[in-house]
Amino acid sequence: MAREYKISSGGSSRRGNCGSSGIDYAAELNSQQFAAVSSAPGPALVIAGAGSGKTRTLTHRVAYLLDKGVEPANILLLTFTNKAAREMLDRVELLVPQNISALWSGTFHSIGNKILRRHADVLGFTRSFSILDRDDQKSLMNETIRQLNINTGGRRFPKADLLASIFSLCENTSEPLEEILEYRYPHLEEWLDEIKKLRKRYRKRKLDTNSMDFDDLLVLTLKLLKEHQDLRNLYQRKFLHVLVDEYQDTNKVQCDLIDLLVGEKKHLMVVGDDAQSIYSWRGADMENILSFQKKYPSAKVFKIETNYRSVPEVLELSNAAIRPNKVQFAKELRAVREPGSMVPAMVALDDPAVQAEFISERIDELIGEGIEPEEIAVLYRAHYQSMEIQMEMTRRDLPFQITSGLRFFEQAHIKDVSAMIRFVVNGRDEVSFKRMVLLLPGIGARTAENLWSAWRHSAAGSSNQIPDSFSNTMLGFRVPAKAKSTWEQLCHTLDELAPEGVFERPSNMIFSIMEGVYEDYMRGSFDNYENRKQDIEQLMQYGENYDDILEFLAQLSLMSSVDNEPAGGNQAQKDKTNEGVLLSSIHQAKGLEWKVVFLVWLADGMFPNGRVLDSGDDAMIEEERRLFYVAVTRAKDQLYLTYPLTNPKSYTGEYMTRPSRFLDAIDGLTEEWQVSAW
Repeated sequence: MAREYKISSGGSSRRGNCGSSGIDYAAELNSQQFAAVSSAPGPALVIAGAGSGKTRTLTHRVAYLLDKGVEPANILLLTFTNKAAREMLDRVELLVPQNISALWSGTFHSIGNKILRRHADVLGFTRSFSILDRDDQKSLMNETIRQLNINTGGRRFPKADLLASIFSLCENTSEPLEEILEYRYPHLEEWLDEIKKLRKRYRKRKLDTNSMDFDDLLVLTLKLLKEHQDLRNLYQRKFLHVLVDEYQDTNKVQCDLIDLLVGEKKHLMVVGDDAQSIYSWRGADMENILSFQKKYPSAKVFKIETNYRSVPEVLELSNAAIRPNKVQFAKELRAVREPGSMVPAMVALDDPAVQAEFISERIDELIGEGIEPEEIAVLYRAHYQSMEIQMEMTRRDLPFQITSGLRFFEQAHIKDVSAMIRFVVNGRDEVSFKRMVLLLPGIGARTAENLWSAWRHSAAGSSNQIPDSFSNTMLGFRVPAKAKSTWEQLCHTLDELAPEGVFERPSNMIFSIMEGVYEDYMRGSFDNYENRKQDIEQLMQYGENYDDILEFLAQLSLMSSVDNEPAGGNQAQKDKTNEGVLLSSIHQAKGLEWKVVFLVWLADGMFPNGRVLDSGDDAMIEEERRLFYVAVTRAKDQLYLTYPLTNPKSYTGEYMTRPSRFLDAIDGLTEEWQVSAW
């Protein structure tokens, strides 16, 4: 049985700070870290600023507990990634002499899985239940949709992938389906009754097939502990100490699960930074960290504000950047490092193309000065904002990796749009034709093959000439009833791309595709519809540079990959040592750091996001500012803040931009660089 421990108030000798591991905690930690690590049992909130040694604090806390006689099996360490869990365990193993294999450490989902493997039978599953990955989940949901015989004639029912995202949001926020649709997916409210039936049947199908999806690992663990006091007591007795990493990112289910596991003893330490809470869109609730003291009135609060990452110039700017937020734990990061070689640079550029040229030119110079490419990052609010930079770096043969997604031209929605154009230009392009028709409801591989055969045997399809009218031929093809209306619209859209056999300009073609068929498809297929729409608008803008559709398509092919090697963004994230400058969204850059950071597109409407500005929601504005704070605190040595003075838009023409309102807070803390210097 593990022993409770008490902290002596006397003695401050060096040896008095050492445990059985021989660690001198007071010597190895700064005073703020040591205060948190050596705190007495009970609820504790550790506010750990960016670059302040959060992981070091957590791992030393685990070692400290072990030194005080707590058994490894009585400690639970909850993280958000498997990588973080492994890293922390590896560090603890280096700190202490004993075997810690009995310590429970892992993500919320992995711990939920471990508990459910022991008690799933209580919930009607067997302990050998299957875990559905996303593809499995989509397959089961599609089968359930077929069983329900939902009438989708004339209307596009949302895709299984989108439905899975909606159900996941419901589970993780505990918000009713009606509210999720009303506020996040209003275009799907017409399907509310059908989606409710589907959700109920989908849950039954999972039970019937002895399967759980990823969210069930949390939701069903919570259900298990809520409804079965004997099991709740079992785990509360087992986990004498619960430690939680990145507490600001917890959602309601995770927070409730923590509270149940802690129970009355309240030996809980949570570590996080409210200033880095940036995931509300996926269910994270910053209120969990803000209200921690209300839930646990006896909680002690520790602030860790010594930053080991950045030069003072970057930290001064970072502190100023977050200061305007009203809802926060006030903190002031302090630098350990000596002053750097430069003040953060503020660079206004003529337009997005010049912005890309400046960034690429400066990166080329930095590499020439001896900075490794992998020590440089370009960060942005949204993936589409990287398009010009990707193109310019490719032209200059500068190596880069992407973690925010595929290279711009490799993305599914970009390839969907280009497939329609390719088919119009080359009527013998079977791959593009099938990709295009498979987007339509009710059309599968067999129907796509039949349609292709019908096209190739038609007078228009067997000719090498561009037909004056696609619809004259294709409207006569047999398609499933549920595809009839969208098929007709597709045929008319194809006619718009090449009226009377003459190609429209690329930007006009893309506009017609969006207005005709593709925007409706995206609405019903993707949970990040707005982001994808912005990508298409960016492609439309890119198309303005071309009059010749053949040259435009050739450039799409050449830019889609380099030396036939995909970007491999996920691998770049897994292996940061890969050669190349990193291009990343800020959300995916959280937790990482680089010697040099370029933060781009700092214009209102781009960052902060235009939809957030239109909403007028102060909480959303504050989250955008936290995102800005996360971005600038990634920089160790050099920080460049850039924005274009103008932004060409295919719909409305070029317009002047307003520098991001977030720059007002850092006035006087940057040096303005003149464009003419580059």
